[in-house]
Amino acid sequence: MVHVFDQQAQELRLLNLQVWRDGRLVLQKDYDSEMRRNQYSASKSFTSCAVGIAQREGLLSLGERLVDVFPEELPGKISGNLEQATVRDLLTMCLGQEAGQLMGEQRPFFHERDWVKYSLALPFPDKPGERFVYNNVGPYLAGVLVQRRAGCDLVHYLTPRLFAPLGIARPTWEADPQGYTFGAGGLFLCVSELMLFGRLLLGKGRWQGRQLVPEEYLAEACGKQVENGAEGYGYLFWRGARNSYRADGKYGQYAIVFPEEGTVMACNAECRDQQELLSFLMDNQPELLAGAV
Repeated sequence: MVHVFDQQAQELRLLNLQVWRDGRLVLQKDYDSEMRRNQYSASKSFTSCAVGIAQREGLLSLGERLVDVFPEELPGKISGNLEQATVRDLLTMCLGQEAGQLMGEQRPFFHERDWVKYSLALPFPDKPGERFVYNNVGPYLAGVLVQRRAGCDLVHYLTPRLFAPLGIARPTWEADPQGYTFGAGGLFLCVSELMLFGRLLLGKGRWQGRQLVPEEYLAEACGKQVENGAEGYGYLFWRGARNSYRADGKYGQYAIVFPEEGTVMACNAECRDQQELLSFLMDNQPELLAGAV
């Protein structure tokens, strides 16, 4: 007889689920083969970590202004709001633009090939830092900045600093027409690899005696930086109930960390109602943590 949880999970197109607690895997559910899948916007959280590492290495500062960071791609007329925008604004979804750009349904049909120039030429009607608008421009530009300062793409940058130490073999990651890794999406991982990332976050960036991502940066990135009409948003991380935070990708790619409970839930899914899947996981959290479903 199919368990009620399993039936609901499959109706929601949950594919793979893992739960880590107290230093061990307490639950694993595979409703489909585990394989590398597009993590969509969960990729943004990896880009955030790249920014934190780059800041530690002295490659960039969150306070740098975009007009100084991207001088060659600026529009002919620079608005006051663009002039004020900083690297930090790239991470909080409060860049000052009025709508999401560089989204998945837009990218295949762009005639523009220089997406940096395109992004900076968009209107900035709002003062940076004041209004949450979900937008791929910020994480994309943040990723480009890391790549330019480091002299390599995000995969090469993160491989020795994050992927390899975690045991993640070189992944595939979407790139723009000029070859820059698309830091807002398109990273392919399997759920076990996403769980490794969640465990790193749970450990405050420390892994097997090495501080891979600066603890101070992660405290900011995973904490509430801005209002978003829900539980808040950090630096390319979503906040959630019970003091949780998560990497969050379209169709239900999640690495959800519950720091006070020493727990991580990671899943891959093909759910068309992403919020329903998230609510399902959160509602069943006690049973999942106990490995009782």
